[in-house]
Amino acid sequence: MSMFESFGRYGAALKHAHNRNKSIRALNSLPSEIQKDIGWPVSPRNDPQATLSALLLGSAR
Repeated sequence: MSMFESFGRYGAALKHAHNRNKSIRALNSLPSEIQKDIGWPVSPRNDPQATLSALLLGSAR
């Protein structure tokens, strides 16, 4: 396996992880009623870690 193939696989894994995390953030930002309707576990609104990540990440990009 060449070095460029390794970089390509690493880049694809990073992109996949970024897209997955972006989807999770979008689902967690939905109102709790909609989260229940689609079967997503309702995220606690007063979770300190969620508050910290919201402060660090800011609004949706």
